[in-house]
Formats: sequence, structure tokens, C-alpha cells
Amino acid sequence: MKAGLKLIALLLASALPLVVSQSACVRMPTGESRQETERAVRAVLDAQVEAWNRGDVEGYMEGYERAETTTFVSGDAVTRGWQTVLERYKRSYDTREKMGALEFTELEIKPLSPFYAQATGRWKLTRASDAPRGRFTLIFRRTDRGWRITHDHTSSASE
Repeated sequence: MKAGLKLIALLLASALPLVVSQSACVRMPTGESRQETERAVRAVLDAQVEAWNRGDVEGYMEGYERAETTTFVSGDAVTRGWQTVLERYKRSYDTREKMGALEFTELEIKPLSPFYAQATGRWKLTRASDAPRGRFTLIFRRTDRGWRITHDHTSSASE
């Protein structure tokens, strides 16, 4: 029995360096570093805020992947498809007053793989009559057009 356990321990011990060295070899395509991925994702979010604050819903939607698989989750509703998400935003925010001024804070961006990244943070709209706010989790996918949101889960804070 002891010989069997020693053999298993020896096999595990000899396999560990191989596993560690293989996981350390994961590289971003074209040598992109974690910091470059984080900067690229942050640039998409910054461009979204700028578009929103000038009343440009279509410009805001440039941050999303133009795909039927793009998903937006909020409350108890799931919206699928880039075009459907765009229509939802246009319906919900059909005036500049409803759009208000958007701000993202507490951003945390984490590359998950060479092709996916996660961003979490707070959102806030400042409007004349109120200031709705909440949190979001976004999954970005590297596309031919750069990093784009493929999944958006946004919640509103209740008061």
C-alpha cells in the first residue's frame, strides 16, 4: 500500500512542473500584454461614456459586438442580439433628459484569456429629476473590430 502511495506522489510531483510551465506559456495574440488588454477595454468604455453623454445611442452601441449572440441582462429581462439591444436602448432613452449624463466608476478589468476579458464597475446617470445607479459585469470578446461587449449584466440599485 505504501509503495502505491509513493508512486502516486512521485507521478504527481513530476507532473506539477509541466502543468505550471504550460500555464505560464499562455500569451495574448500578437504579444498583447494584460495591461494593453486592460487599456483597450477601458478605451471602449470611455468611448461609450463619451457617445452617451453627447446623446449618441448608436455610438454607444459601437462598444457591443454586432452579433445575434450579444446578450443584455437587466432585472428579470434578457435581450438577445445587437439590433434588439439597440432598439431597447432607443426605446428606453428616447430623449436627452432620460439619457442624462453617464459615469462609470470603480472599474476593474480582468483579461480572462487571449480572447475574453471581464469588466465590472458602477454606473450612474445624473438627470434633472433623479440619479439612477447600479453595477455591471461585462464580458468582452476580441473581434475583428477590437474588443467588444458580448454579454452585459446590469443591475439597478434600489433605494
